[in-house]
Amino acid sequence: MRLSKLIVVLFLISTNIISAQIELENAFPNISIPNLVEIQNSNDGTDRLFLVNQSGIIYVIENSESVNEKSTFLDISEKVLFGGEQGLLGLAFHHDYKNNGYFFINYTVANPRRTIISRFRVEQSNANLADVGSEVELLSVSQPFSNHNGGCIVFGPDNYLYISFGDGGSGGDPQNNGQNLSTLLGSIIRIDPVNPSGDLQYSIPADNPFVGNSNQFREEIWAYGLRNVWKFSFDSAGKLIAADVGQNEWEEINIIEKGGNYGWRIMEAGHCYNPSSNCNTNGLEIPIWEYYHNFQGGFSITGGFEYQGISAPSLFGKYIYGDFVNGNIWALDYKNDPVENQFLFDSNISISTFGMDENGELYMANYGGDIYKFVETSTSAQNVMTNTYMLHQNYPNPFNPTTTIQYSVADVANSSTTSVKLKVYDLLGNEVAVLVNEAIPSGNYEVKFDATDLSSGIYYYSLEAGEFSETRKMILLR
Repeated sequence: MRLSKLIVVLFLISTNIISAQIELENAFPNISIPNLVEIQNSNDGTDRLFLVNQSGIIYVIENSESVNEKSTFLDISEKVLFGGEQGLLGLAFHHDYKNNGYFFINYTVANPRRTIISRFRVEQSNANLADVGSEVELLSVSQPFSNHNGGCIVFGPDNYLYISFGDGGSGGDPQNNGQNLSTLLGSIIRIDPVNPSGDLQYSIPADNPFVGNSNQFREEIWAYGLRNVWKFSFDSAGKLIAADVGQNEWEEINIIEKGGNYGWRIMEAGHCYNPSSNCNTNGLEIPIWEYYHNFQGGFSITGGFEYQGISAPSLFGKYIYGDFVNGNIWALDYKNDPVENQFLFDSNISISTFGMDENGELYMANYGGDIYKFVETSTSAQNVMTNTYMLHQNYPNPFNPTTTIQYSVADVANSSTTSVKLKVYDLLGNEVAVLVNEAIPSGNYEVKFDATDLSSGIYYYSLEAGEFSETRKMILLR
């Protein structure tokens, strides 16, 4: 499904006077790239965007809404093993790309199946074309199965290259790679990719956590115990935020620390996996956020970025991420205690990646090919005429113990007000709260629901306005 603009009303200021309206717009309506898995900028002052097709092609476009042409920057599709979770998965530009022209990719090949990390250089005479013959293979990692390739590569603020490797695939990590420090599978590694050392085409930073160990642990490893980190990023303070795709029940977000063990396959997010109960969690890092597999949460997390742009200022400083399967998008305020997770909206697209341009504006891709950006306008939160009734998903969801419910009341001809009822019910259909029961004018509204006196579980909230009726589900987790 191709959308030119998805508009969602998001009330972010609770004064009942001012609201922020977040719009998810098609950033480049004349450009669509199937199997889109990465959006990057080269940070060289050109403000171009580089778009990665999983089959093995990197395109480059001008960062302009009116752009209608894309150029092929690199095509290695003949050597890439493409299918499922395999393919060209990651792209990173060296911090000094403007001068040295180096960029790095992560891709899968066959016979034998393995992940390749390579360095390329741009053509000196054409900034929109890579020198395909300049490839230097830095690292090769065998892949026992076709899934869980990880694939993300990012330069950190220390100018070293960080790379995520999945646990090797199948289901449940049958080889226990997540807890095996003698393999790079199930880890995030950290290397210096431009200074070879000995027989290596790269070097290992001296302050990596396992440098000099006598246990044959891989010294490239920065952190481990990870199932399949599809995307990670660094925030403005230099923290590494990784979204780890779950197994059967939980998706998770972690702040990655040097030498940290993030639990897989002992744990899935913050819950015992193998064994399924009474697991030993000593020394394991617990995620800062997790969500359960359902349609209020999702089924496959796509990591994003701390928002640093100006088009949607109410999102500034929050970690924006989504779910590939059901299209949900959230804003995580992870800098305060407790962490607060705010449901933004259901985008109804397959969110394959997020990306930032040189100005810090955030983009989001549909795996089918379209690229969206977040923009925001301010409007009056009440007494704004609207032609539709609408009941929005509460946020945050799950929540504890308060959440916000937003709804819209249509402008009804020959009537200045509409009788509105907003009620909350438990799983058995018993009424537990009446939030609104009055005649009100057309407009967009929000109400806080405090569940302090209720027990954990699933609840329903229902809006009746004139002939309109809609019910949504919310989850109270203590």
